[in-house]
Amino acid sequence: MAEIQENGNGGGRKKGKQKKITIRVDFTPMVDMNMLLITFFMLCTTMSKPQTMEISMPRKDVKDESEQDKLKASEAITVLLGKDNTVYYYEGLPSENYENTSLMETNFSAEGLRAYLLRRNASIATKAAELDTRKKNLEISDTTYNRELSELKKEKGAPAVVIKASDFATYTNLMDVLDEMLICKIGRYSIVDIEQGDLFLLKEFTKDDSYVVHQEVIEVYEEQ
Repeated sequence: MAEIQENGNGGGRKKGKQKKITIRVDFTPMVDMNMLLITFFMLCTTMSKPQTMEISMPRKDVKDESEQDKLKASEAITVLLGKDNTVYYYEGLPSENYENTSLMETNFSAEGLRAYLLRRNASIATKAAELDTRKKNLEISDTTYNRELSELKKEKGAPAVVIKASDFATYTNLMDVLDEMLICKIGRYSIVDIEQGDLFLLKEFTKDDSYVVHQEVIEVYEEQ
C-alpha cells in the first residue's frame, strides 16, 4: 500500500514555501505475488527430459567370432574420422586386402555424410518421417512411436554403420557422426577401434604418412 506523509510546520509555514510530500510504497504484497508465480510455474512447467543415446560397443569377452552378430557386406558401412575434421567411408566389410577397398571422402554437411546415409537408408527414413508426422499430429502416443520406430530400424536390409576414429579426430567429430545416426534413423551403429588396415587406407588416400604410427606393422601387413 502507498502512503503519503506531509512534512511541514502546520500553520507556522511561511508564505510561498513549497510543501514537502513524502511517498512511501509498501512492496510486501509483491513478495507474496512473486512466490505465487514461482509456485505456479514450478507446477505447470514440464521439466526437460534427459536425452540418451544407445551405442553398441564390441564385446571383448567373446573370443569366437561366430558368436557375434555378423554383418552382411551389402549392409555394412565403415566411417573413418581423420584429421582436420575430415570424414571418409567405404562400403562392405573390411577385406583381407585393404587395397581393394574403395575409400570415399565426404564431409559433415547435409549434402555430405547425411545425404549418403539417407540414400542407403531411404526406405526406413521415409517410414520414420511418416511416424514423425503422426506423432506431431497427436495420432499416436510417445510409447507407440518409440516402439514402432524401434521395430522399423530392425527391418531386414537396414544398413549397419561401424565408426572408427583416428588419433587425429576430435570429440566433436564423433558427436557429429552420432548425431547423423539419429537424424538418418540408423538403427545399428557401433564405435570400434581403428585398425592398421584403416590407417593404411587413409595414408594411401591422403598421401599423409602421419596416419601410420608403426611403420613396421604396415610393412608386415603388406607382405601378407
